[in-house]
Amino acid sequence: MPGTVAAPRAGILSELHSRYETVREALSRIDKAAGEMGLPPVSARLTEPGGTSQRRGPEAQYLEIFAVSIATHHMLIAEGVKPVAIVGQSIGELWALAAAGHLSVEDAARLAVARSQVLSRQNWDGKMLAVGVDGRRAESLAGLMNHPDLVLACENAPRQSVISGPERLIEQVERVADAFGWPSLPLDVPHPTHTPAMAQAARDLRATAPRVPYGSGRWRVRSPWLGRDVGDDDPVDLVAGALTARVRMLHTIRELHAAGADAFVECGEWPVVTKFVEASVPGVQCVVPLSESDPVEAVRTLFAETADVGRFRSRLPAPSSTGHGAPARVRTPATVAAVTVPAVSASPAPPATVPAPTPYAASVTYAPVAAPVVEVPVRVAPAAEVLAPAAPVEEVPAPAAAPVTAVPTEAASVTPPASAGLDYDSVLAELRTLYGDFLGYPADLLGEDDGLESELGVESLKQVVLLGRVSDRFDLPDLRANSSLLTVGTLRRIAETVVQGRAEAAA
Repeated sequence: MPGTVAAPRAGILSELHSRYETVREALSRIDKAAGEMGLPPVSARLTEPGGTSQRRGPEAQYLEIFAVSIATHHMLIAEGVKPVAIVGQSIGELWALAAAGHLSVEDAARLAVARSQVLSRQNWDGKMLAVGVDGRRAESLAGLMNHPDLVLACENAPRQSVISGPERLIEQVERVADAFGWPSLPLDVPHPTHTPAMAQAARDLRATAPRVPYGSGRWRVRSPWLGRDVGDDDPVDLVAGALTARVRMLHTIRELHAAGADAFVECGEWPVVTKFVEASVPGVQCVVPLSESDPVEAVRTLFAETADVGRFRSRLPAPSSTGHGAPARVRTPATVAAVTVPAVSASPAPPATVPAPTPYAASVTYAPVAAPVVEVPVRVAPAAEVLAPAAPVEEVPAPAAAPVTAVPTEAASVTPPASAGLDYDSVLAELRTLYGDFLGYPADLLGEDDGLESELGVESLKQVVLLGRVSDRFDLPDLRANSSLLTVGTLRRIAETVVQGRAEAAA
């Protein structure tokens, strides 16, 4: 399950809400808890397509991310998925605990708000920076400044790490990374975390957060910062401890894969943790149901293709009561079910036409309050669940992380008015030059329909940097937040979006 990521789109849960009673019940319980804390309900905006998309503060944002993760998980369970493990990144671990049944939905919502409030009270002048290098080099980069609060916060993938620290030092780190030619991106998160600077907030949370009932849970939860399964651990202590700890998602993904997890489902809106998964263990199967036109069919298709996953279950020993059992099979971004990925739930097709439910494991993607997670070519699931082999965690946003603007899956080519001064061919030519110069490719070899990641091998972090340059070049600030251009990016889609955006700006 993903951590701190961008606020979900309005109406993202409309289909799941109308289809599953368990989803309606979970959202109702989150709304009830929100109301008791003086916060607005989250379900209306997430289930009504015409709902407002404005940002409403960090507490509401956390609850909406939680709602999306837990709703996706319930969809997976309703479809017959049995998670092998659930993994959460950063605050996504709290979503995973709720999905697994370690604590109630209401208590998870209250604890998420309590966490947000202590971080807001500390009001630390910090920042998180995603850097396109491995953890060893990122740690050395942070060490150059020799400051105790400037540290490697997250190891997301082989070539994606997150550094957290004082804002003025992060700006220096960014300049040094640029001098080395390492791509980097500041994460837009409400509360930078995973640094010793959060020690006071952690103490405050332990002292003020309400202690909640908890138990062993129904599903296995693997913690990327503890490096083990969650056992008889107090949820308040877990959430507080994570504030100053390093999130080792890369290691967790590889441990789960080594234990037999080959399919990951992300319980989030966009590929975040699954990107980490794909980059860390190429060849695994990942799915992000809510990013598909038919979420349920996407899950059924994945499980139909991995129907033989059950034969690996014997390789997954049951977790011990202390949480030190063997690694669970999980595929990492959000609440998940038997799938290696952020918490997510997988579901088999109807009994008459779909094979028996396949076990899945869920993993959570850490999002710095949208565990600002920066996406790196990897298959992960935000708050996702991990599927058994052959068959889904402030948090670094996984990639995760800037506000997401919904864009049609296939943006139709638009011819702008003459006053806009732009046409598709001229925009495409500029994009080819910009991308070619940055990547070192001859412009004429960049096909307009070539997948930037799937065919040209452009890592997601580099795509974010390039999209930012396109945004500046054509004066389209909203373009930076268009996550759909990163998940299925081609020069044609980017050019069409630019033409349309400039036409609307000139209207």
